[in-house]
Amino acid sequence: MTGKSMQAADAQFAARVEESFARQRALQTIGARLQTVAPGLVEIRLDFRPELGQQNGFLHAGMSATIADTAGGYAAMSLFGAGEDVLTTEFKLNLLAPAQGEYFIARGRVIKGGRTLSICQIEVAAFRDGAESLCAYGVMTAMRMLPPKQ
Repeated sequence: MTGKSMQAADAQFAARVEESFARQRALQTIGARLQTVAPGLVEIRLDFRPELGQQNGFLHAGMSATIADTAGGYAAMSLFGAGEDVLTTEFKLNLLAPAQGEYFIARGRVIKGGRTLSICQIEVAAFRDGAESLCAYGVMTAMRMLPPKQ
């Protein structure tokens, strides 16, 4: 599964992602919001606030990692069926530049979807004065969680 061939399992995929995202208390705390939900692609927006920064005034790397991991996980989940959920099994994020901007967009894209594991590209872009600048890039692996057997 790559790029154009990705298809959601059914028409309710976006509603499932949105409902799950709404239960993410940590993301509510930092003010992250879903921006785009498409089959195999999720974007999350985080507006900068000083309390999300580190000692030099940049967005803390932990915030970048949080939204990147979440975008990748939900990109994978967007291809799962009803009742299935997602867990991250690993991710690696390279910090390319200090995360400095008015807001940030984390993008998760499924590179290869599998029956159990999905490999996703993750990135975080900073937006400042209308310009986009890539500040983090990586890969993550998400595990499909099947519904409990009755």
